[in-house]
Amino acid sequence: MTNRFASGLITVVCALALSAVTAAQSKPAPAAQDDTGLTSYVEFGGSSNSDGQVYELQSNIGYTFTEHFGMDLGVPLYFVNASSSTTGGTSGSAIGNPSVDLRWKFLNPKLNYGSVLAGSAPLADSKRGLSTGRATFDWTNRIDRSFSMVTPFLEGGLSNTTSDSRLFVRPYTTLGLNTHFQGGASVDVWKSISVGGSLYDILPFGNQTVFSRVTGSSGSGATNQQTTGGADIARDNGFSTFVDFSPNSYVDAELGYTHSVHYDLNSVSFSLGFNVGRLLHKSQ
Repeated sequence: MTNRFASGLITVVCALALSAVTAAQSKPAPAAQDDTGLTSYVEFGGSSNSDGQVYELQSNIGYTFTEHFGMDLGVPLYFVNASSSTTGGTSGSAIGNPSVDLRWKFLNPKLNYGSVLAGSAPLADSKRGLSTGRATFDWTNRIDRSFSMVTPFLEGGLSNTTSDSRLFVRPYTTLGLNTHFQGGASVDVWKSISVGGSLYDILPFGNQTVFSRVTGSSGSGATNQQTTGGADIARDNGFSTFVDFSPNSYVDAELGYTHSVHYDLNSVSFSLGFNVGRLLHKSQ
């Protein structure tokens, strides 16, 4: 099963990369990279820990209406490979929930501010942990400011699910209200390379349901595929470190490590993104 999983994963990634390059060569673009107009971004990444591996292929297309406001539509494709030590573990691939987000940004030398309001439709399979079976939302706000080579940042938001990030594609998802916070800093160390770290805290309230993506996940606390209980079953806090590499304005790569204190779970992550929209603009 592991060999078939790896072969299928490589095939999809290669096909996506080829289609992105073909699109960049054949379709015109209406605007320069920082102007208003059509946007498109493709990213492949994931996390590996003692529960297994969860990878996500995310394709977004959107439109930037003004210098401050835009929107995006996206559909993820998940690849799950449960650890051999995970009781009742399952592996496979499936499409996740389609989503839409509205984004605002206000750039200022004294302080940058950004806000994203995202929502998803419950079309994926909740029995595989790819959906909660309910519509979900997430509202995240961020402020940051650069001081020479150092850029500290602070994020906070409200959601009814535990969202994945580039540093932690979780072996589970949740349904239930929570507030989430993250703070840290990045440092430009050499040309297109930066390093950084952050602390995060997820504070649920009210009843919560945890849906395991690997079934019987040991580290995430979901001993069954679906577990319902109080706020504590979805609580999480920890820290992350990362290295970013952006050789140009079209490619972003990241390696990261996240330690969940609440679940005592160590995860190694990676992501590789292609800004297809900017590539299209350049080819025009």
